[in-house]
Amino acid sequence: MHTEQTASHGHKTAAHWRIGIIGGSGIYDLSVLDEVQEIAVQSPFGAPSGPVTLGKIGGVEFVFLARHGAGHRIPPEGINHRANIDVMKRCGVTDLVAISAIGSLREELAPGSFVAVDQFIDRTHGRPQSFFGEGLVAHVSLADPVCARLSGLLGDAAQAAGATVHRGGCYLAMQGPQFSTRAESRLYRQWGADVIGMTALPEARLAREAELPYALIGMVTDYDAWREGEHVDVAQVIEVMHGNAATARAMVTALAGLLPPERSASPIDHALDGAIMTAPAQRDPVLVARLGAVAGRVLNER
Repeated sequence: MHTEQTASHGHKTAAHWRIGIIGGSGIYDLSVLDEVQEIAVQSPFGAPSGPVTLGKIGGVEFVFLARHGAGHRIPPEGINHRANIDVMKRCGVTDLVAISAIGSLREELAPGSFVAVDQFIDRTHGRPQSFFGEGLVAHVSLADPVCARLSGLLGDAAQAAGATVHRGGCYLAMQGPQFSTRAESRLYRQWGADVIGMTALPEARLAREAELPYALIGMVTDYDAWREGEHVDVAQVIEVMHGNAATARAMVTALAGLLPPERSASPIDHALDGAIMTAPAQRDPVLVARLGAVAGRVLNER
């Protein structure tokens, strides 16, 4: 089924999980879903990467979106992260899981293994970083950008799916679309980065502004360029990705079985409490209207 609609955002309740999945390179569909329905959801922030797929696993509701679009048509710098996150919010998602292909900056993080990321360094540029702006200013805390509860469950699910899982790691978000120079790769290691990718930011920033607990599981495809005589190429990445894809789908199935029967509240559900600086009388009504899904909970209180 394929329909066009503008969905309205749902409200989180203690008893309900609805897990959003943003699938990266190699994860363009979730064949493990039952009761599948594909819906094109409109966003005031422009076109998302594609339609969302709604479905269930064991009674748990999932909303899936392919980050690069069908057939991997959207480059890293061309992803409309604001529309993607806004659409997830409009679909009533309570928690957001990101699955990404990553390069390793550490010997022990071998290709084929999974890394549950918990920190980020941003080296991207020219990408819209916030839903907010002139006429409606807000500052959310991003000290701990990943939801520890969701990340822990995701790590458990990856382990149950048979993956080698490393819990914790700093993700260096590079601009791309080219892979790193050797000098860059070695510099990022000195900075304390553990893995590297092109898409997690500003995705994680925007998820926090949308009050969505966010966790990222990275599938290691290569060692970037820091090892002498080695470099990354697409053929190598695709080969490892194909091996990881089945494990990633099994991980999502395992996650459905690991979720507690009831979803207790997360502090991130209220990330915008106290974050908005602009006085009500000075707020831009056009921007307020665009933020109806993302920030309606706090904007409608006033």
